Amino acid sequence: MRSPEHLTETERKCIDELCDRNAALATTVQYARPLASTVRDCRSEHLALDVWIADVRLDGQRELRSLANGRRHDRAVIQATLTTTYTSGAVEGNVTRIKLLKRQMYGRANFDLLRRRILLSTCSTSYHPQNSDRAWKLSQNPIR
Repeated sequence: MRSPEHLTETERKCIDELCDRNAALATTVQYARPLASTVRDCRSEHLALDVWIADVRLDGQRELRSLANGRRHDRAVIQATLTTTYTSGAVEGNVTRIKLLKRQMYGRANFDLLRRRILLSTCSTSYHPQNSDRAWKLSQNPIR
């Protein structure tokens, strides 16, 4: 959800009109904006999340209360996400790439060929420069 100041006039009018037509949607937007702002700005104030959860649990819709209860149980994970600078994006990208290669080769080859194809793929050498020499050596050896 983009912040309200980054919405175009047309988008703002559309959201306002939809909220006028549906009270449940208006409530959802009312509670979603502060949560989105907290996550987007990576504000790690310990009370910001607790206050949001308490507000939703007191007078939010059933679905929002369910979301808040889940966030309450995952509070430590959310706080860690907001306070650390580490990301698993590169790892997730590599996992996705390997799964794609595995699907493409399903039923066609054995594990050794899959391993070589993963090591020789261009993405693996760009993420791990130390693998480029190893990949070159593997390309020089014939497949067993």
